[in-house]
Amino acid sequence: MDATPTLSRFDNAYKTRTAPWVIGEPQPAIVELERAGWISSKVLDVGCGTGEHTILLTRSGYDVLGVDFAPHAVEQARSNAADNGVDARFEVADAMNLGEPGYQTIVDSALFHIFDDADRARYVSSLHAATGPDALVHVLALSDAGRGFGPQVSETDIREAFGDGWVLEALFATTYRGVVQAAQADAIGLPVGTRVDEPAWLARARRV
Repeated sequence: MDATPTLSRFDNAYKTRTAPWVIGEPQPAIVELERAGWISSKVLDVGCGTGEHTILLTRSGYDVLGVDFAPHAVEQARSNAADNGVDARFEVADAMNLGEPGYQTIVDSALFHIFDDADRARYVSSLHAATGPDALVHVLALSDAGRGFGPQVSETDIREAFGDGWVLEALFATTYRGVVQAAQADAIGLPVGTRVDEPAWLARARRV
């Protein structure tokens, strides 16, 4: 796949309010995960963006930290939490170096799929280091069945990434909600501002 996009590209998308993944609400697939009982504290929302999932889970009573490498994302996440009256926690952090074990659940909404092959391996190693045995990682990623809304991954990409050190307990097709921006309008064939539900994968990997 293409090289991993630069940090400046993501930070600029937040700064200019043109990020197609910012929809002003949690992803429906993540909402369903929580409703189904697949989230346990302590939770890390990695690549948290503007904080919708961290806010959702904090409001629901979980011990959760949202992290993103883009400073403008974290700034906006903190503002969103304050606007919603939720005392959610956010930090700027590198997904390639998530630190010591301690998380029982990691939620990844649209981060895994941005990485090229080498960075993907480094990222999954970081996830392993940040979790203990039996911890769960949930990955929501755009599928290669999609129309080019963003970076896409295949079933094989996910299975290979979560090989050694993991048990891939579930992998099924779902959708990822976004808002068409100028960069996606031609590929999607819809005007800027259109909300779309694009093909995606939802994976559940248990750390061993």
